[in-house]
Amino acid sequence: MASIDSSEGRAAIDTLEVKPGATVRCAGRRYRVTHLLGLDQVLLFDLENGKRERLDISVLEPDDGKEPVSKDTDLELVSDDEWKIALERLEVLRPLVEPESTMTVEERAKETGVHRTTIYRWLQRFNTTGLTVSLKPTIQGGGRGNGRLVPEVEKIVQDSIENYYLKDQKHGIKDTWEKIRGVCRIAGLPVPAVNTVRNRIIVVSEEQKMRRREGGKKASEAFEPSKGSFPGADWPLAIVQIDHTKLDIVLVDDINRLPVGRPWITLAIDVCSRVVTGFYVSFDPPSAMSVGLCLAHSFLGKEEWLARFGIKTQWPVWGFPGVIHADNAKEFRGKMLQRACKNHKMDLIWRPVAKPRYGAHIERLMGTFATEIHKLPGTTFSNTREKGDYDSEGKAALTLSEFETWLTTFIVEVYHQRVHSSIGMSPLQRFQEGLLGSDKIPGRGLPERIVDDYRLKLNFMPYEKRSVQQYGVQLDEVHYYHDVLRPWIKAVDAKTNRRRKFLFRRDPRDISILYFFDPELERYFEIPYRDTSRPPISLWELRAAKNRLKFEGIKEVNEDLIFDALDRMREIENQAVKETKKQRRQSQRKRHNFNGVKELRNSKAEVQPVSPRKDGFIPEMDDLDIQPFEESFIRPKDEQENG
Repeated sequence: MASIDSSEGRAAIDTLEVKPGATVRCAGRRYRVTHLLGLDQVLLFDLENGKRERLDISVLEPDDGKEPVSKDTDLELVSDDEWKIALERLEVLRPLVEPESTMTVEERAKETGVHRTTIYRWLQRFNTTGLTVSLKPTIQGGGRGNGRLVPEVEKIVQDSIENYYLKDQKHGIKDTWEKIRGVCRIAGLPVPAVNTVRNRIIVVSEEQKMRRREGGKKASEAFEPSKGSFPGADWPLAIVQIDHTKLDIVLVDDINRLPVGRPWITLAIDVCSRVVTGFYVSFDPPSAMSVGLCLAHSFLGKEEWLARFGIKTQWPVWGFPGVIHADNAKEFRGKMLQRACKNHKMDLIWRPVAKPRYGAHIERLMGTFATEIHKLPGTTFSNTREKGDYDSEGKAALTLSEFETWLTTFIVEVYHQRVHSSIGMSPLQRFQEGLLGSDKIPGRGLPERIVDDYRLKLNFMPYEKRSVQQYGVQLDEVHYYHDVLRPWIKAVDAKTNRRRKFLFRRDPRDISILYFFDPELERYFEIPYRDTSRPPISLWELRAAKNRLKFEGIKEVNEDLIFDALDRMREIENQAVKETKKQRRQSQRKRHNFNGVKELRNSKAEVQPVSPRKDGFIPEMDDLDIQPFEESFIRPKDEQENG
């Protein structure tokens, strides 16, 4: 049985602190970091023999001697009320945990009305884990200091803030509390403490306060960036922008070398230095999954990625940014992404509608890439006039993997090395200067490296909630089972007296395995198909098979019919003497997706085969409550029509 978490009783994502004084491990030996020698190397003091050693940061591991922290908690199992309280507490702590802050706990306690002992307790929890979720209430159903209100009172508080505090009369916090007290007394409801109301108001941003109280024009003048600047992007990884585009190039499949179409890219850039922090390229349209994979690539070290393509040049960029800046597309606004960002102290900010200058940095980078791509065989150029009589499909020569190699090489050996006109130096030089410092400016220090890359990618996968039946669990007509589910068969939720639902994540590129979060052990387990003879398929293939059955007039769809349809579809594909463009794209998508899943699981043991049940029971099919999967991987209509 394969367990996903790195170790029991540790934080959700293990990180490595790389700064002078930190203790680390390498090959079983303990070291203390004495000097940073660049973005990729450090000088170490061996704590056992007293010798000094120079090592690559990529080979270091966290020191096992540090104190264990709280058990892992999946964000999707935290209630909205608990998450709201955690965010309120984070806002109270924010001035105390910022690197440049000089504020004391006593000063913050006086400013917020929260007792200093409570703030010390919150700080201890937050500093131990580094996660926002650690600030959620620890006592279920209430408890001193957790700020929980009955729903009726919570509604009165929020309405009063919205319709009284945030008005142009500029009522104060005490006035707002007195307004709430009056309404609660009339309604016969308990009156919330003034500090509770103050904490609710603290989380309202200064921009929102000014916009509501003094008008949008004044707020825009005060908070919107002027052209050529981006507020807050004063150091590397302060702000990372992310966006998608369809690339101006036709790629070929890696078997027949025939054209399959244009790929999509999801790209992330550090606004301060202009370095590329990560990207993801595929033939699938933008989705929450492509956003998650791009961000995972952005946050993680790139050593394995570079080795995969045989590239020797360094790409020493990793770590969580302070802010992720994106446009308003659906895939950037999902609850999963928002919570994952906030849990790791990242703010997710969306670009204001009709304000293109907010995305100028990444759009300029995409323009730079487009200029270089137009020099490659198979380019479609940017418009028909520029393209002329050029035969893009006839000239297409690069596979997706070869294009990824070209793009990575261009990023690390060309773009990162040449002078950027806006910053007067190369992106990599600016990135290094901002972190390590120079004669003119102090450095911010290296960001923490993420050690548990498998768990990080898992955190950005879509999820569903399902009850566990005797046959296991069913998702999109496909059944899954493993003995780890046995204790939860027909489990009842004590609060609602209904069937308890559990969290299951899955990788849309390969749905042969679900990732089940065991709420008692507080860790993930891999759950395979119930019928392990079934072949791995993608969510995209599953939906294609369902569409096929619908086209054939079959209304009652089940697992056997789905896999029979897939077998027939694959047989047609295999027997084709010459694949059509559409079929080649389908095949290439499948190969690329499964290669990505294989890479994701590369460092983990596969789940053990499940023995068939011997009791001959007939599975019950009641109480499934199947909901459609959140993300759509059906291709856009124009792409379907064009084949």
